[in-house]
Amino acid sequence: MTPHVIEPDPQAGAAVKAADRAHVFHSWSAQGLIDPLAVAGAEGSYFWDYDGNRYLDFTSGLVYTNIGYQHPRVVAAIQEQAAKLTTFAPAFAIDVRSEAARLIAERTPGDLDKIFFTNGGAEAVENAVRMARLHTGRTKVLSAYRSYHGATSTAINLTGDPRRWASDNGSAGVVRFWAPFLYRSPFYATTEAEESARALQHLEDTIAFEGPATIAAIILETVPGTAGIMTPPPGYLAGVREICDKYGIVFVLDEVMAGFGRTGKWFAAEHFDVVPDLMTFAKGVNSGYVPLGGVAISEKIAATFDKRPYPGGLTYSGHPLACAAAVATIQAMEDEKVVENAAHIGENVLGPGLRELAERHPSVGEVRGLGVFWALDLVKNRETREPLVPYNAAGEANAPMAAFGAAAKKNGLWPFVNMNRTHAVPACNVTEAEAKEGLAALDAALTVADEHTA
Repeated sequence: MTPHVIEPDPQAGAAVKAADRAHVFHSWSAQGLIDPLAVAGAEGSYFWDYDGNRYLDFTSGLVYTNIGYQHPRVVAAIQEQAAKLTTFAPAFAIDVRSEAARLIAERTPGDLDKIFFTNGGAEAVENAVRMARLHTGRTKVLSAYRSYHGATSTAINLTGDPRRWASDNGSAGVVRFWAPFLYRSPFYATTEAEESARALQHLEDTIAFEGPATIAAIILETVPGTAGIMTPPPGYLAGVREICDKYGIVFVLDEVMAGFGRTGKWFAAEHFDVVPDLMTFAKGVNSGYVPLGGVAISEKIAATFDKRPYPGGLTYSGHPLACAAAVATIQAMEDEKVVENAAHIGENVLGPGLRELAERHPSVGEVRGLGVFWALDLVKNRETREPLVPYNAAGEANAPMAAFGAAAKKNGLWPFVNMNRTHAVPACNVTEAEAKEGLAALDAALTVADEHTA
C-alpha cells in the first residue's frame, strides 16, 4: 500500500473538533475533561491528524482493526455489496450472510457450526448467556475478576473491572471468581502448575458453595484483553472444560478481542486445545469496518432451539454490509497469510523485542502475550511488583502513566494504556519494520516511566 501523502489542514481540524465538542457524547468519559484528537485519515497501521502528525497505531483502534485501516479488498467488498443489496431483514436467507456464517464456522473449533449474528461483542455475550440459561434452565453465571465482556446490561455485570461498578445492581445472577494470573497470584502460587491447580480448585469450591444446580454458565475470555492479556497457564482451560462437563454447566469463551488472528491462531482456543459450548466474537471478524459480532453455537445447544423458538434477535442481525466486510476480511486474511504473520511477528519480533526492553527498563515488571497481543506490566519496584500507579488510578495518581502515554505519542506511537499497563496490539498484518518502529518508540517512552520507579 502506497503511503498516504499527509496535507495539513488545521482549519478543517478545528471545525471537526468544534462539532465534536458541541454534539458528540463520548463513552467512558467525563465530557468536560476530554480533548479528542481530530483524525483526518488512516491507512494500514497508521492514522494522522489535521496538523500533519502521523501515528503508528499500537491499539488497532480498540483492538479490532486486525487487517489495518482501509484494506482495499474489504473497502471494495462493502462498495459492491452496497450497490447490490444494502440491507435486508434477518429472517431471510441472504447469500452474503450465509457465506459469512460458513466461513466463520469453518474456522471455529469443534462443532461450533451455527452462527447467531449480532451488532457487536456485548450483544454477543448477552445472547450467549441467554442461550445458556435457556438451555440449562438455570440462572447464575460465573465470570472472572480482571475481565471485560461489554457494556450492555448483562455484559457489564459479567465484567470484572471497575467499569462495572456504576451499573452493578447485584441482581443479574452473576458470581465472580479469581482466574489464574501468576504474576499477581491470588493463590500464593510460585509456578504455573501451582497457579493452574489452585485456580481450578478455587473455581470448583465456588461452584460447590453456590450450588452446581443453580449455575448455567461459566464465561471466560480465552486470553483476557483489556484486563491485562494474562495468558492462562497450561491445563487451566482444559480443567474448566472438565468442571463444566462434570456439573452440566455451559462453557462460554469470549473471543471478541482474542479471535480472528490476534494471538497467531484464528481463535485463541486453538492454543489450549479446548472447545467451548458457545463462543462469542466481534471486532476482528471484519476489522470493525461495519459493526458485526456473533455467537458460535455447539450442536447440543443449537438443538435446544430446533422446536423451541429462540427468544432473541436484532433488527440488523447479519447486516449485508457487515457480512460482506466479514467475507472479504476472512478471505484476505487467508490469502495474505495474516494469521501466520501475527504468529511470526509475536514469536520473532514483538516477543523478543519487548523482553529486551524489559531487561533495560526497571519500570517493566513483566512481559506477556501471544501473536500481536502483548502487555507490559509497569511497576514502581520489580522486587515488590507494586504497580506504577494504583488500581483504577485517576488524576494526579495516574500521572506516571499519563506521562508515559504522552511520551509515546510524542514519538509517533499511539499507545494502548490501561491502569498500570501498556499493551502492544498492532494490526495482525503489521510488518516487521512497523513492529520495530513501535518498539523503538516504546523504548523512548519507557525512559519516562523509569523516572517513577523506586
